[in-house]
Amino acid sequence: MSAELTVAAVQYESSQGGIAANIGGHVQALEDADGHGARIAVFPELSLIGYDLSQLDDDACWLTNPSSQLAEVQAACEDMGIIAALGAAVREPDGTPRLASVLIRPGTIPLIAPKTHVHGAEQHYFEPGSGPTLVEVDGWNIALAVCFDVAKPSHAAEAAASGADVYAASAVYVVGEERRLDLHFGARAMDSRFFALLANAAGRTSLGPSCGGSGVWGPDGHRMAHARGTGSEVVSALLFRSMLDRYRR
Repeated sequence: MSAELTVAAVQYESSQGGIAANIGGHVQALEDADGHGARIAVFPELSLIGYDLSQLDDDACWLTNPSSQLAEVQAACEDMGIIAALGAAVREPDGTPRLASVLIRPGTIPLIAPKTHVHGAEQHYFEPGSGPTLVEVDGWNIALAVCFDVAKPSHAAEAAASGADVYAASAVYVVGEERRLDLHFGARAMDSRFFALLANAAGRTSLGPSCGGSGVWGPDGHRMAHARGTGSEVVSALLFRSMLDRYRR
């Protein structure tokens, strides 16, 4: 079990044109995250197409065969030894539609981590998942969340009860939601005594212009790292297990 872990929140502005148009941008961001020493890089909600649900009528915006469609990202992760959590619309083999984080790890097939609390117009397109997905990275347990999941304290509490050390969320927060963003992540981190990470969308989405704010919060509820602006940026933080131990006594 590693005493420390470097994580990266990728504040990414998606390009129009579906999944294929965004593969190169994801690979470049992973190279940047790798340069920061990150072992895992988390991207925003629906990062592979951008948060505009009207696109979902186009089959090119759905992941139906992640191993094939994300082969270039998989190869990059293999080369760098990094793990990527991408935001995607996924059709599972049985046809179930998910709004999900897709975890790309060296040496294994992609893992689908569905959003639990789909809401609003999302309910027309997606079926909800059953709770947070946990993955292990260098002895650290990382729980994956997607946007509105973070607004539900029970989701983070379930992750904590399952042994999460890091609560990593892909999201879209826009101008006017700055306070909400900071309260969500500070409260989840402090209440559950783990680190919280936000990868917010950059630029503009169908919900409005991004407020930025990607970063990492410590188990004391305070920010450890944050984005400088609202554009594309990689924000990294070095996490120490000793800090977790201090707040879990």
